[in-house]
Amino acid sequence: MTRVLAAGLLAMVLAIVAGPRFISWIKTRGIGQQIRDEGPERHSEKQGTPTMGGLLILAAAAIPYFLLGKMTVPALAVFVVTFGSGIIGLMDDLAKVRRKRSLGLSGKSKMGLQLVLVAVVGWVAVRFAGIDTQVHIPLADWEIELGPFYFVLAFLLVSGFANAVNLTDGLDGLAAGTVGTCLLAYAGITFLSGERDLALLSASLMGACIGFLWYNSFPAEIFMGDTGSLALGAALAGLAVVSGTEVLVLLIGAVFVAEALSVIIQVVSFRTFHRRVFLMAPIHHHFELKNWSESKIIVRFWIVTAIFASAGFTMFFADIR
Repeated sequence: MTRVLAAGLLAMVLAIVAGPRFISWIKTRGIGQQIRDEGPERHSEKQGTPTMGGLLILAAAAIPYFLLGKMTVPALAVFVVTFGSGIIGLMDDLAKVRRKRSLGLSGKSKMGLQLVLVAVVGWVAVRFAGIDTQVHIPLADWEIELGPFYFVLAFLLVSGFANAVNLTDGLDGLAAGTVGTCLLAYAGITFLSGERDLALLSASLMGACIGFLWYNSFPAEIFMGDTGSLALGAALAGLAVVSGTEVLVLLIGAVFVAEALSVIIQVVSFRTFHRRVFLMAPIHHHFELKNWSESKIIVRFWIVTAIFASAGFTMFFADIR
């Protein structure tokens, strides 16, 4: 427990201490956020805000993990998925900066790279980490064997959560706060499961999110960019896969599920019925256009995330008793 707490605290302190120099370094290179034209009008003032803060999060999390972690295969599998997705996000961010537009890599390119990453890491996890291909249904004591189709589920989780967190990263501190809360739940879940190295990695990522939030809270001095959002979403999915909580992560990360579903519903409704369900998707923009203040939306989403993450942790605890 001491090592887990120390890892989270060290990651937080590293992110806070390194933050000013990192932000200054990003500014000197002219790496700023490109705001999409179709977004809410008041977001235009965020144009040029330093981005790619995911590099700070990943560095702050990696150092305590390498210093205090035991490098078990399950934890390393999550680590590789996380940082591999971060590299994909970095490529996307660099493409946006180079083109000076809000569009980077194509969706097909990102999904193709994610597919290769999940296929390689998933095979290693099943072959060498003892990860089985069954899906556990919480509280029902059911095990569903998926066989080779398990890799399809793993890809859908990693790609789905990576992109869902990316969608959520539309307001200052929204993604960092919600992901940090979910990672806290996973630090507890993996610790109770006896996977102390996974708990330490979860705590490291959580601490880095909290430290980053010091500079990312409203009004943000820096954004995490796709480098951070894709990495953190993949981390949540990776933790779900190696801990056997593939179903439970949908509850813990319910806010991200809702963000992704709001976009899907909006697109399907408009293409089918030529009507919009929401004023704007993803759903946090809907509340912006209903004249909720940005800070109110952020804090309320944090509260909702805490409720669902607590429910997921409680369900896991009841399931193992």
